[in-house]
Amino acid sequence: MKILLANDDGIYAPGLRALGRELRKLGEVLLVAPATEQSGVGHSITYLTPLTCKEIYDGNDFLGWAVEGAPADCVKLGVSELFPGPVDLIVSGINSGLNAGINVLYSGTVAAAIEGAFFRIPSIAISLEEDPHADFEAAAELAVSLINQVLTNQAEQQNLFNINIPTLATRQYREGKTPEVRCVPMGVERYGDHYIKRQDPKGRNYYWSTNDPPPRPTEHDTDLTCLSNGFITITPLQFDMTKHPLLEDMRNWGLHL
Repeated sequence: MKILLANDDGIYAPGLRALGRELRKLGEVLLVAPATEQSGVGHSITYLTPLTCKEIYDGNDFLGWAVEGAPADCVKLGVSELFPGPVDLIVSGINSGLNAGINVLYSGTVAAAIEGAFFRIPSIAISLEEDPHADFEAAAELAVSLINQVLTNQAEQQNLFNINIPTLATRQYREGKTPEVRCVPMGVERYGDHYIKRQDPKGRNYYWSTNDPPPRPTEHDTDLTCLSNGFITITPLQFDMTKHPLLEDMRNWGLHL
């Protein structure tokens, strides 16, 4: 199996290295990642300027490519130009910080996986709860176990998944316990729309996001509710944003000019 590994934290991120080592148990891995951190860039791509690429080595061993671009650029360029031969799997991560709820729409990590899905290649985004002592090695082992199961069980070969791992799950794993997994939808409650207004030394206003208020509770399980209870979550995603039932209804509206 040929695996293209990307992220949004940059080519030197510990989560990328840990996941790369573990994914080599499944096949050949090529890293194509941003040269610098690209968190929160969403699905931006570079087309007004050239994409500069640099080969990265660990001693004499070739690690992969550092791309002066966004995560989606890395996957697009990796599949089209840098990976020798067809790619069987795209993996993005391990991101430092969860990508759940509406953060999925902002995430460069998830965007890299979506870009892989554009190519009709199975694609999976992996994120770990942010923590000063984040255990990326444990998270990588958990993630690859899930990836292997997903690839074995999926009926179609063009699916897109988002996996989030809370800190509690990595601690349980280290203690010899088996973390629980939940297959759930992404939460769509709005949150984090409050700002603190301040002034800089020159009297100019600026606004600092507080990430408050938190999302409102829901009656059904979502990635947000399950992660808050310490469960690993996996969510199938799709990039077709068409609201098909409404589209069918609209065809009977008789819209005209």
